[in-house]
Amino acid sequence: MEKVEIGEVFTISDENDEDQEVEVVGIIEIESGEYVAVSFVEDLQEENADEQDIDIFFLKIDEEGDFSAIESDEEFEKVSGAFDEMMREEE
Repeated sequence: MEKVEIGEVFTISDENDEDQEVEVVGIIEIESGEYVAVSFVEDLQEENADEQDIDIFFLKIDEEGDFSAIESDEEFEKVSGAFDEMMREEE
């Protein structure tokens, strides 16, 4: 898989095996690996949506460049905290 870039759109299957389009809104590298922050394209396209209304979730990029779910609450907290800090620095 090629390097993921912000703004890239791809399809994932949700827990009901329904395809959902998501867009990469951030890329985070921390000591435990590389992660992407994604949001549903539909949510991002809503005119009245602001940053507070958009659900963001994280996927881990494995060695082959494939996405996988974050397995533990501890890992999620680490990635979420790094993303929040990155967003504050950009403001």
